[in-house]
Amino acid sequence: MRVVAWLVEGTWPACVDAVRGHAPHAAEVVLLHVTEPGVPGLAHGAFAGLLGRGRSEPDPGDRLEDLGNSSAARLLDAAAERLARPCTRLERTGRAEREVITAAEGADLLVLARDGDRAHLGPRSLGPAGRFVVDHAPCPVLLVWPEPAPDVTTLPPPPPA
Repeated sequence: MRVVAWLVEGTWPACVDAVRGHAPHAAEVVLLHVTEPGVPGLAHGAFAGLLGRGRSEPDPGDRLEDLGNSSAARLLDAAAERLARPCTRLERTGRAEREVITAAEGADLLVLARDGDRAHLGPRSLGPAGRFVVDHAPCPVLLVWPEPAPDVTTLPPPPPA
């Protein structure tokens, strides 16, 4: 059995705990983190716009990339320690939802946390990336609450009759 857990800052512990609780110990576990290229790209572009103006400072986009990479490595290290069993750490860069779908190809289970409004039950508890992944996953999905689920009184009202 191959299990992929999509880890995001702030919600990753719930995903790791779900793998520990639901995946057989012999399962091949892949801890996946995706870094969006947007912020370093913006910094690179802004810096490039200053070329020819006598600037000799290093490109700030490079520093942002380094910070993002070290942050991702620390997150994956912490997740592997929490999992406390053999796993593969996978870091990808790109549009998160597309990278997750690609990484889940051939998996038997994909674990992810809700990424939207977690104060209420219902469809808004999934953000755009989470919704895309749930709708397009090439395998079964285990969707977890990063904290205790809201009370059922938070359900949206029924549609008008």
